[in-house]
Amino acid sequence: MKKKQENQRIDVYARITDRLVEDLARGVRPWMQPWHASHSEGRITRPLRHNGLPYSGMNVLLLWSEGMARGFTSPMWMTFKQALELGAVVRKGESGSTVVFASRFTKAEADGSGGEVEREIPFLKAYSVFNVEQIDGLPDHYYRPTAAVFDPVERLEHAERFFRNTGAVIRHGGPRAFFSPATDHIQMPMFESFQDAASYYATLSHETAHWTALPHRVGRDLSRYAKDRTERAREELIAELSSCFVCADLGISPELEPRPDHASYLQSWLEMLSNDKRAIFQAAAHAQRAVAYLHSLQPAVAEEREAA
Repeated sequence: MKKKQENQRIDVYARITDRLVEDLARGVRPWMQPWHASHSEGRITRPLRHNGLPYSGMNVLLLWSEGMARGFTSPMWMTFKQALELGAVVRKGESGSTVVFASRFTKAEADGSGGEVEREIPFLKAYSVFNVEQIDGLPDHYYRPTAAVFDPVERLEHAERFFRNTGAVIRHGGPRAFFSPATDHIQMPMFESFQDAASYYATLSHETAHWTALPHRVGRDLSRYAKDRTERAREELIAELSSCFVCADLGISPELEPRPDHASYLQSWLEMLSNDKRAIFQAAAHAQRAVAYLHSLQPAVAEEREAA
C-alpha cells in the first residue's frame, strides 16, 4: 500500500476516534445519544441506507452521533450520487457526514525463495453521506416520519422470543447481572427488581453479548478478562455496543445510565481510545459480529439460510 494511502487510512481512524474521545472526556457515552434526544420522533432504529437496509458496526455509531449533533430526526442517509439517481439534489451549502467502508485486497509478494505468496491487506475508506433532511426532491415516502412506537406489550413479547430463540441458559436470582463462562450461563436479577421491562431486556442484551464470546459461538478471547483491566474494558465496550445494536433492532431503550459496575469503565475507555485509534473500530466490528450471530439464531433467519 502506498504511504499516502496508509496515512489517509490512519487519519480516518484518528479523526473519528478523537471525536468520540471528546465525548467520553465529558462523561458522555456517544453511542447512547439517540435515546437521550428529546426531539426524537418515533422509535429509535439503526441508521438506514437509501434502500432501507440498516447500516452496521462503526457506521451506526457515526450516524447516530451525526444525527444527534445536527438535529436530524430521519434515520435515512444516502450519497450525493444516490440522491441524483432518485431525481433529487442535495441542498447547496449542506455538508456530508462521514461513513467508512472496510475491506481487504490481496497482494502478491516475493517469499524470499523465488516464489510468491498472497497476503491480504485490510483497508479503510471514508466517504460522505447526507441525511434525507438535507435533500430536496426525493419521493414522498423518504420524508415520512419513522414508524410509531410499538405497543409496549407487543414489543417486549418480541424481545422475549428473541432471547429465548438464542438458546442461552438464563437463571434468575441475586442482585447482579453477569455471564459465567465457566458454567456458560447468564445470571439475571429477578424481573420484578428492574424499574421497567425495557431495562430488564436491555441488561439481558448486554449479558447475552458476553455469552456470544465463547469459542463455539463467535470466539472472543475472555481468558484475560478477570486479570487485565484493559481487556476487561475492551470486552465491556463490545457488550455495550452490542446491547445498543440489539436494542435498536428490537425497539427497546437501552440502559441510558450506566450500571454502577459499568460506570467505572468510562475512564478505561477514554484511555484505551486515546492510546489506540483503531480500538473503537475493532469494538464495533466485534459487536456487529455478536449481534449478527444472535440474529442468525432466530427461526426466520435459520429458515432462509436453509432455503438458500
